[in-house]
Amino acid sequence: MTPPADPLSRLATLEGVGSAMAAARDGIDALLRDRGLRRTTPELTAESLLRGAHASAALEGSAGTLEELRAGGGDETARSAVRVSTELLALVPTLSAAPLQALARLHTVAAKGSVPDDELGRPVDATAAARLRDLGRLLTGRTRAPALVVAAVAHAELVVTAPFASHAAILARAVERMLLVARGVDPASLVVPEAGHLRLRREYASNLCGYAEGSPAGVSAWLLYAAQAYAAAAEASPLAPGRAGGAPGRARSAAADT
Repeated sequence: MTPPADPLSRLATLEGVGSAMAAARDGIDALLRDRGLRRTTPELTAESLLRGAHASAALEGSAGTLEELRAGGGDETARSAVRVSTELLALVPTLSAAPLQALARLHTVAAKGSVPDDELGRPVDATAAARLRDLGRLLTGRTRAPALVVAAVAHAELVVTAPFASHAAILARAVERMLLVARGVDPASLVVPEAGHLRLRREYASNLCGYAEGSPAGVSAWLLYAAQAYAAAAEASPLAPGRAGGAPGRARSAAADT
């Protein structure tokens, strides 16, 4: 059977997905238009990245606080997430042109020192390599699917397939953020998708399990959940009302020094 030419676009037509993603995108656009265009700075981007690293590490069981990360501390999981956060924006062009190369680099950054060097950036087996190639084709192929759908699918695929020896979920959340940048949703990376998932932690885990089952219902539920998480991601942005503090200048320094 010939696969559909645009499978991501087909997923966007699942019941309720299109409208949910459109509403989430409207919320992000409103945040960036109404507040971000007044003035955005590298310090705000760095603060968003640091908050994302903290949330991503927390989802992996890290007990470190945001202030510890801001000061350059934290446990190994948190430090791994920070290392990824400091690298990911530079890899956005590579993700768009050569996604497998970008993923290999991200794993090397995340896992250096925790897995043998000959496992860094390499798929664990032939099946994982094939799934990575499939994902690469999805990310470089033409699609009419909303960018939020593309980001959500890439995230879930990387968690479910766990193509490298470690750090699958941290990489998946990093790639999700990178796709929001690459596809024009959030060019300055000011929303915090990782914090959206942390806020909805229980739903995050259960819907990933549903996606892993591969049924239309499970995939649809994951995409509907992701729309909620993206709305929460906008609320977690340093631009959001009541969240503009947090010493973004110090955050940039801590991230740069890690």
